[in-house]
Amino acid sequence: MMNNSAAWIDAPYADLSVRHAPMPTAGRHQLVIAVRALAVNPLDAIIQSNGRVMYGWLRYPVVLGEDVAGVVVDVGAETSDFSAGDRVVSYAMGLERGRDAVTESGFQAFVAVDAALTSPLPEATAFEDAAVMPLALSTAAAGLFEEKQLGLDYAALGQARPRDEIVVIWGGATSVGGNAIQLARAAGYRVITTASTRNHDRMRSLGAEAVFDYHDPEVVDRIVAATAGSTVAGILAIAIGSGTPSVRIARATGARRVAMASPPVLFYDQPRRAGLSLERVRLFLRLGSRSALLQARSLLGRVRASFIWGSAIAFSPVGAAVWRSYLPNALADGSHQLYPDARVLPGGLSAIQGALDTVRGGLSSEKLVVTLARHDGVDEVTAGAA
Repeated sequence: MMNNSAAWIDAPYADLSVRHAPMPTAGRHQLVIAVRALAVNPLDAIIQSNGRVMYGWLRYPVVLGEDVAGVVVDVGAETSDFSAGDRVVSYAMGLERGRDAVTESGFQAFVAVDAALTSPLPEATAFEDAAVMPLALSTAAAGLFEEKQLGLDYAALGQARPRDEIVVIWGGATSVGGNAIQLARAAGYRVITTASTRNHDRMRSLGAEAVFDYHDPEVVDRIVAATAGSTVAGILAIAIGSGTPSVRIARATGARRVAMASPPVLFYDQPRRAGLSLERVRLFLRLGSRSALLQARSLLGRVRASFIWGSAIAFSPVGAAVWRSYLPNALADGSHQLYPDARVLPGGLSAIQGALDTVRGGLSSEKLVVTLARHDGVDEVTAGAA
């Protein structure tokens, strides 16, 4: 008999609390994973900081978490591509509307995940390295390929068919940006990106042909010049404040679409408690005014600027193209690098609250990962799984 435990958030704004959780069961198209590593995302910190804003459908107590890697212990009745004992990485969907925010969320020892958003892991790949990827990869894929976003062509994903079109990615060193560079290149597009100077070599190693320092006051003009008259297929705007310069680039190059992965304000600039406060009022006034100004500039330049919802790929052909057709081979042959780097924290589930607090302080080119021990009763099921 296997027992489950989770890091619960019992009410909006509350600290996480580790205790017993129900054991998940696999739906028809699902797997149950014994989690060996999980990553902490800014999204988790934002949900904890914002209360019921954005994710108002959550009914507390719930479990947060999207990024998991581990070993399959149960397979749904209509799932044939995986078996007990497989090493996998997966995007946990519990926080999405209509899903189970307890058994399908990632901050726990056992989690139910969709097989369609799961990929096998090579034997040599460490769970903690793989856990950094799922949400970032899915958000990047949604921004690049979903028709409501940049709508890029993904038919040749992973087939090395180059095309003379450029994708500009503002924020290449972010977790979404690093995966977006690789996906865009894998689909044949040229990539220009921004990053601080210390990350330029890393961005080139991921596939960017040109990298510019976003601190440079002339960076927009430099990026426009670097396109050298080539078609700019779209701009992916990542990180706080990236929308405005991305729209400027679009207007100057004739690009018609900007897909944005971040709001124009930092949601951590408010107290983590219920009720009105001067900081919260100021935050949402800034959010409203900056969003309105950005949309006005977009409309004047005939640019469509839209916000990305990473889980959109679960309900479109993009999810299968990325997670099932592209990723297994790309991980096996090393053509898709696991990005960003993992910073592993000791302490298991009890370490997650501290990780969330660290995320609020800011991270660059790394993601916080918590590892979990092997679970009683799993080893004999997963013989040979590292």
